[in-house]
This record gives sequence, structure tokens and C-alpha cells, in this order.
Amino acid sequence: MGDTSNMPLVVDLDGTLTPTDTLQESLVRLLRHSPMSLLCLPLWLMRGRAGFKEAISKRVTIDAQKIPYCAPLLAYLHEEKSRGRQIVLATAAHHTTAEEVSRHLGIFDKVLATHAGNNLKGLAKLKAIQENVGGAFVYAGDSKADLPIWKQARAAILVGVAQRTAAQVRCEVSIEREYPKLSSGVAVWLRALRVHQWIKNLLLFVPLLTTFAFADINKLGSVVLAFLAFSFAASATYIVNDLWDLESDRAHPRKRLRPFACGALPILHGLLVAGVALGLSLGVASAVSHGFLGMLVTYLVLTSLYSWVIKEYVLMDVLMLSLLYTIRILAGSVVIGVVISSWLLAFSAFLFLSLALVKRCAELVSLNEVGAGATRGRDYRVSDLVVLWPLGVGAALCAVVVFGLFISAPETQARYATPKMLWLVAIGLVYWMARLWVKTSRGEMHDDPVVYAIKDRGSRLTVIAMIGAAMAAYFVTLELQP
Repeated sequence: MGDTSNMPLVVDLDGTLTPTDTLQESLVRLLRHSPMSLLCLPLWLMRGRAGFKEAISKRVTIDAQKIPYCAPLLAYLHEEKSRGRQIVLATAAHHTTAEEVSRHLGIFDKVLATHAGNNLKGLAKLKAIQENVGGAFVYAGDSKADLPIWKQARAAILVGVAQRTAAQVRCEVSIEREYPKLSSGVAVWLRALRVHQWIKNLLLFVPLLTTFAFADINKLGSVVLAFLAFSFAASATYIVNDLWDLESDRAHPRKRLRPFACGALPILHGLLVAGVALGLSLGVASAVSHGFLGMLVTYLVLTSLYSWVIKEYVLMDVLMLSLLYTIRILAGSVVIGVVISSWLLAFSAFLFLSLALVKRCAELVSLNEVGAGATRGRDYRVSDLVVLWPLGVGAALCAVVVFGLFISAPETQARYATPKMLWLVAIGLVYWMARLWVKTSRGEMHDDPVVYAIKDRGSRLTVIAMIGAAMAAYFVTLELQP
């Protein structure tokens, strides 16, 4: 077909230049800032695709600096531009979005995009290209919808194209460049679902352990089902939260690599998986008991309030996080039908407040290391560390004090065979919490202290030792000298 290296290079936007879908991102942003707009979507859809995009673009704009780009393709476009090749952006996205991207990247000679009444996709895009560029061009695209354009192009650039579609294109035109799709396999979905965070839901087993009823198979089975229900619900909320926080996550040094933030997973797929996970969660919860279902719904309401409103307010967010940890213990007590003691509730409240503050301090330390002064999407500044450090350490010590008072309580003295052995647990708590705070100050803490504790050998050994000491205090009778 001859040399095509000097022919105009026409580039698609959604799925090609960027792995994300700008229309879906616009919808998420619109619903975040104006939830009532959801009621208007059916009316806008009646205007056709071009009219729908026009209605969305009037209300929100995409920040071209924040969306992810296909780095290898973008590097190639810059290289071709530097040697004088004409680069054209041709997309079904609304023209306001396309022009914003063009201004940001500064490499396009011309922009062809959707205007009111003309949705630039498929044959409509091909016609616009032929009218504005001519018949000799190279086209970079990503999907089956681009086949009519590739058939008329002199060469193709394939970006994340499915194997079957790629084979069809190879039969029609020569391939100038080919870039693989971002990985979206099982491992990526496990990251999006945050299966490693399911460890938090082991708190449901706490009432089973504190009542030493783990030998009761029926109760154990019920708690296992409750664990699965909470885990599915948590994964659903994690996905929705990640979609809600796309902009702020992309400004974060580590969160920008999350599957939805970097464009490895489509937004629409995320919503579908979240819906399925939520349905499974509610189904399993209803099979456990109506009381537990009520606790799960309460958790979903509170975590939604946290994600949509409360996390933007300083300190209120960490208080809500500590409540979300504690509600897992309450849910576990509902499953096995026991009443949680005020000692356990007070201890949990202070302990989880300290862990929540560890999480915030770790984020601020990370931001400080890269020279940032404040979090995006949350009302925290690096200068707040002087207040958050003592508050978090103080909360940890309060938890230890509550535990010490629990050891001396008459009901504990009557229930445990050797209650004085529980002081070993108290010592373990002091060491473990102090260790977490020291690691945080050194910048070694993961964003989530629970995840860090799982990976940290010292934390694992300390927690195991504390559990062993608590069980020994309950079962083993020793004559300890005062």
C-alpha cells in the first residue's frame, strides 16, 4: 500500500488516546455534583446521542489534565508531530471535551467531534474525516465500531483492540503500530474489589470469640455467611467509592494507580459488578437473619454517607470510620444473639479511632514527601499532623486504659480462670499500637493500617500472642503471685 508515514494521523479519543470513557466520566461527575440530575437523564436520552452529550456537556466539563492517557501512543504522537506530521483528533465525544483535550496536549492540528445533532461515530466519523482530511489517512482506534473507518484508511494503529477485530483489520490494511490493552484480568478485578480489605470483616467473629462460642458449629456457620455478606457489600461500596473519587484519586501519589483511576477497568463494568456484589450481599444477609440484614443495611447507609458527604469534613471522617469498624462487631453479636458489653464497645471505639487516625496521618506523610500541602477531596493539611499525632496516640492509650479497667471489673474476675494474665494482652496492645505509630512517622505505613498489619511480621506475631494470652487467661488456672 506504499509509504504512509507522512499521511495525516487521525486519532480516536475514548478507549484509544485515553483508556477511559469521557462520557461515562462526565456522568459520574454530574451525579456527584448534582444527584437530582439522575431524574433528567431519560429526558435527555430522548434527544438522541448527540443531544444527550450536549445536555451533559452544558453541565460538566472534563479536566483533560486529570484523565489517564495511553502513554506509549501519546509518546508516538509527540514523535510524529515533531517531525511535521499532521495529527487530527476525531472522536464521538462532545466537542467541548475534545477541544479541552486538544488544548491540554497541544499536538492536534484539527479536532473533529460530536456537535448538536451530529454524533460523530462510525460512518458519520468517516464522512467527517474524508471531508476534512481527505481519503489518504492513517487511523488509530480501539473497537469494532471503528471498522468502517479502518477499511477506508491507508494504515491502522490498533490500541487495545480485541483479537477478533484486530484480525479483521489486518485483512484490510497494513498496521503502522499496535498497543496492547491495559490488563483487566482477575488480578485487576481483585484489586478493584479490594478482597484484601475483607480482613476487616473478621471483626464479625469478635463476639463469637469473646463469648468463647467458636465450638458451636451453627453459630460459626452463621458468622461465616455474615462475613461473606459484609465482604460483598464492602466490595460494592469500594467500587462505587472509587468511581466517586476518580478526580481526587488521580491527584494522589498512590491512589492514581487504582484500576478505575488509571483506566484499567471501564466505569460501566464497575457499576455492573458493584450491583451484582450488592445483590449477593443482601441475599446472603437475608438468609442469616432479618436482624443481621438490618445491621447490614445500616452499614451501607453509613458508609454511603461517609463516601458522599462526611469524608470531606475534618475529624468527622475518622469518627465515622471508627463507627464503621465498631458496627461490624455489633453485627456479629446480632448474628449469634449475644449482648455486647460496654467494655468492648468503649475499647473498640478508641482503638478504631486510633487506627483511622493512623490512616489519615499516613496519607499526610506521603503527601509531605512529594511536596504537597493538602489532600484533595478531604479537608486535611500536612500542618494538621501536629494535632493528629497526639490525638491518635492518645486514642490508642485510652483503648489500653479501658482494657485495663475491664481486667479489674468484677465480671471479668468471675469469668476468667486467670484474669491477671490479660495484662499480657494489655502489654501487647501498647507495643502493637506504638509500633504502628512509629512506622507511620517513618513513612512506612500503608494507606490502610489493617493491610499493613497483615503484611507486617511484627504485627502478626503480636496479635497472635495477644489472642493466645486471652485464651490462656480464660481456660488456664494459675496461681499468680501479686
